[in-house]
Amino acid sequence: MINKYTYIRDHTKFTDNIIHKKRLEIISIITEKLMNGNFKDILDIGTTEDTSESSNLIIKNLKNFKSYKSISNQKITSNLFTKKLQKSITQDFSLNELETFRSDVVVSNATIEHVGSDQQQLKMLKNIVKLTKKIFIVVTPNRLHPIEFHSKIPFIHWLPKKMHRKILSVIGMSYLSKEKNMNLLKPINLVNLMKNFNNVEYEIKFVKFLMFKSNIILIGKKN
Repeated sequence: MINKYTYIRDHTKFTDNIIHKKRLEIISIITEKLMNGNFKDILDIGTTEDTSESSNLIIKNLKNFKSYKSISNQKITSNLFTKKLQKSITQDFSLNELETFRSDVVVSNATIEHVGSDQQQLKMLKNIVKLTKKIFIVVTPNRLHPIEFHSKIPFIHWLPKKMHRKILSVIGMSYLSKEKNMNLLKPINLVNLMKNFNNVEYEIKFVKFLMFKSNIILIGKKN
């Protein structure tokens, strides 16, 4: 008989390996997009202080920038970053903060789904646009994928949000059940958010898992 804790551990390891592989694919897409560009500095939004191999994987693998910066609500100690600001991306930024952290490239991975309501997500994008000199890239899981990789549970995230959150709460995932902690997006949600910007050209790319689009990559360019 298989011990249930062994199953949970192995299942988590399996899904973590999948996530790691998908992030490598995302890095490849971003690297190709930035190839031959004249980019000097890069800003990472939503950096984590977690030191595991998969944490901050994207920013760690984007090479050849002269300056790396970080804005995060966590206290970041990594020596990768020459400038760090401990602040939520949904807060207001002073003119000095904008001037200090504005960068050629702004990257945010797996953050926009954790900042709260649709209005908070729009505020995040507005701040990202303000902080961008040339290109910004926002990566988030696709709510339309059959597997939800935060909870590791398939299909229930396709239910209406209130019902999905109720189920998560009942099964002991109270943190993920709150909108302020997880608000998943579909591609159309990002398209609708981007309708608020007149000075940005954008495209949406995807990586796939099990033939379904698992991650959304929003790539925006300042006009």
